Amino acid sequence: MSELQKQFDYYVANQEALVEQYNGRWVVIVDQAVVRDFETEIAAYEFASNAYRPGTFMIQRVSPGQENYSQTFYSRVGR
Repeated sequence: MSELQKQFDYYVANQEALVEQYNGRWVVIVDQAVVRDFETEIAAYEFASNAYRPGTFMIQRVSPGQENYSQTFYSRVGR
């Protein structure tokens, strides 16, 4: 299982609790834990891309409902 898949599975399994704490915010998930939350996706990306290797973190907007998450993975690895 890929690191990104693990991060996504963590989000899905903990979505309800995460919504209670971070609803409407962008979170950076590393090693199956939220390491920091942000108001914007850009701020979350800037932090994560400077702190972690590509493919080791996930950025997710926290909101309720299955339709509010996605599983789109981007990586610059191999370019």
